[in-house]
This record gives sequence, C-alpha cells and structure tokens, in this order.
Amino acid sequence: MPTYPFRVPALPVRQPLGMFFAVVLPVDVLLETTYSELVKATQTAPGTYILDGAQRLQKPSRLEDIAKFINRDDSNFPNSIILAANYRDDGWIEGDSPDEATERAQQPRRWDIVIETVKRPDGSEVEMYFLEIPTREQIAAVIDGQHRLYAFVKARKEHLQDELLCSVYIDIAKPTQAQIFATINSTQKPVSKSLTYDLFGYNVEDESEEYWAPEKLAVFLTRRLAVTPESPLEKRILVAPENTFASSATLLNSPWKVSFATIVSGIVRLISSNPKDDANLLKTPRRSRSEALGKRNDRSVLREEYIEGNDQVIYDVVRNFAEACDEIFWRDANPNSFIRKTVGVQALLDVLRDLVREGKPDGDLTLEYFKRRLSAARHVNFADQRFQNPSGSGRSLIRRLLQANMRLAYTGQLSPEDAASFVRV
Repeated sequence: MPTYPFRVPALPVRQPLGMFFAVVLPVDVLLETTYSELVKATQTAPGTYILDGAQRLQKPSRLEDIAKFINRDDSNFPNSIILAANYRDDGWIEGDSPDEATERAQQPRRWDIVIETVKRPDGSEVEMYFLEIPTREQIAAVIDGQHRLYAFVKARKEHLQDELLCSVYIDIAKPTQAQIFATINSTQKPVSKSLTYDLFGYNVEDESEEYWAPEKLAVFLTRRLAVTPESPLEKRILVAPENTFASSATLLNSPWKVSFATIVSGIVRLISSNPKDDANLLKTPRRSRSEALGKRNDRSVLREEYIEGNDQVIYDVVRNFAEACDEIFWRDANPNSFIRKTVGVQALLDVLRDLVREGKPDGDLTLEYFKRRLSAARHVNFADQRFQNPSGSGRSLIRRLLQANMRLAYTGQLSPEDAASFVRV
C-alpha cells in the first residue's frame, strides 16, 4: 500500500495555455487520490477497489476491454493521464476558502510542487522539482484518461503497481479543465459536446450570456482582464500559478504573474456562494440566470448584478479594483513583495468583497473609491519575511493587515508584534 506523503520528481512543462508538471505515479496512488465527475474508486481491502458510478462513463464496457489489455505481457500506455490537482468535487479549490479555519484545515492536504537546488558534480547548481501528495484524500480531478485509469480496478492486482505518465495542472478552474478535455478529444477523435457539458458543466459551443454559470462568467472576465490593453493584469495571468513554483532568483529576473485560478476564484466569490449548485440549477432544465437563480438565497456582494445580467458592471468593479491595486501596491513594489504573489493577490480579492459591501449602498465602486480605501495600507512592507509562508497563513496575515489598516471588520487576531509593525494608528 502507498505511504503518504508521497513524493515523485516532476518536470515543468510551459505551454501557451499555462504550465503543467509531467510526473510518473503508480496506479494505486492514482486510484486512491483522484476522482472524476463520473466515477470514483474506493478501496474495500488492501489491493481491492470498487467503482462508484462506472455506468455513467461514456463507454463503461470499455473498462473490461482495457483490463484485458492491461493483463497482457506487452501492455503499455505511453499517453498521459491529465489531472487537475487541488480541485474538490464541490467545485472549489482546496485551500482557497474565505473562512480561515477551513483554509487552515485544507492547506496540509494540498498537492504541492517543491523546488530543491541540487549541486552537479561540476559544482554548478540546478533546480529540481518534486510533486508532493500529502494524503490519500481524493482532491485531484481526472480531466482525461478515465477509462484507462479505472480499468485497472478490473485488471489483476499486481498491475496496481504499474506506473502511468501523468500531466498535472495545479489549481485550474473547472471551465479550463473542460477546455483541455474538449481540445484533446476534438482533435484526436469525435466526442459528443454534450458529454463535455455533462462532465464539466461547461458548454464548449457558443452560448448566450444569460445562461452562463458563475465560473463561466468568471473565466470570460478573467480572460478579458488578461488580454485587454491598459488592463493592469494584461499578460500577467497564467493558467498555472507559476510564481508559486519559481525560485526567488527566477522571480527577480521575470515579470510578476498571478494564476488564472486565483482571479477566477476571486470573481466567483463576488457573485456566488455555491457555483456548483448554480450551474446545476441553470441546466436542469436549461434556464436563464433570472429564471433559475432568482429565488435562491445567496448574499454574495454582486449577486444581484450577476442574476440580472449586468456583467459589464461586474467587470468594471474588478477592473477598477485591479487598477487601484496596481497604483497603490503592484506597480512600484519590491520584486520580493508578497502583495503581487499568489497569496497577496488572493488576500486583496478577499478584501474586495469587503469594500464592495461597504461602497455599494452609496453607489460608489469607482477607481477613486478603491484607491482612497487601499491607500490606508500603502505603508505596509509586504516584502517582509513574515509574509513568506505561501500557504493560507500568509494570505490570512496579509488580509487581516489590509482590513485592520482600512478599519474593516475581520476575523482572527493580529499578534502584538504584527500590529505594532504594520498597522498605522
């Protein structure tokens, strides 16, 4: 049986869509730690698994055929299983919660990339990447390769030790998973687009905006922020959070970046407290936002705008806030500042909800409003080493400091030392 934490070497692969990591994982580790929208493997005894929901696969009969191939002496699978690490089956990213207690509880379970500097025999140094899987909890979604992987449940037990090549994306949003799936399968063999919709709740065909689920709208707005000239986030948004994995030396010599998932998640939280339920309501049966969601109780700060289809208002609010962040924090920040790394941007997006809640009753969500409010924390040195923890504790500290300086209500406590160093009275 696998023991955890489980660690394997990883090879970073950078492509236009974003970065993923090529790794080799044993089948039993994959069965224990991954799931798909359609099926999960559950261990009933050492070396024995059962499948839940296998009949929902596109071709469940293929499992038996693939299992027979696995049992052959010449079996091989050179193509990779594609995984979305840290994506929970409730639609949220593991370790990305506005609730600090939940965030702290989830952080130790996250799949992580660790970088170690290794000396070569000639004395030069090279950075080595490793994927660490801390527990056997199923928090990695199978984007592609479900039939291949789950067929091993029906093969002979000794094949549970077989190794499979995997392409692991870290913290990618559900619609991006659907994009990857649809691209792979539409270019290799015909796949029903309705299957893609069933798998991911994401329609790859053109669709009227009134039917867009929260994540689809958030992806659209994030892409717009990433490509619009004059946007403070133009060319700074990546599918994978590359700045989380890069070394300090690399960061000093490259423009700062933030993950696609960070921005998507921040926008989703403005409009929905349960995006998965919203997506289900919108498609069973297919209805517009106002028809499907008008009566659902949700106190998200821009919920009304989302339901009424005022997507431009949502974009303008996020754009105004991003421009204010750029002027107050990002533009002239120390290269080592954590305010423009993933934890800092996450904290700022947490505070955005507070500021929208404050300014909306007065109808003031302008650029000038955000600049005025954020300026109260301009003095904080976010390059201080106390922010170096890339987990939820670093994000929480930054969030609490922003809230304390702006006199916003916040949960949790600041240490006397942090309050004295970073909060201006």
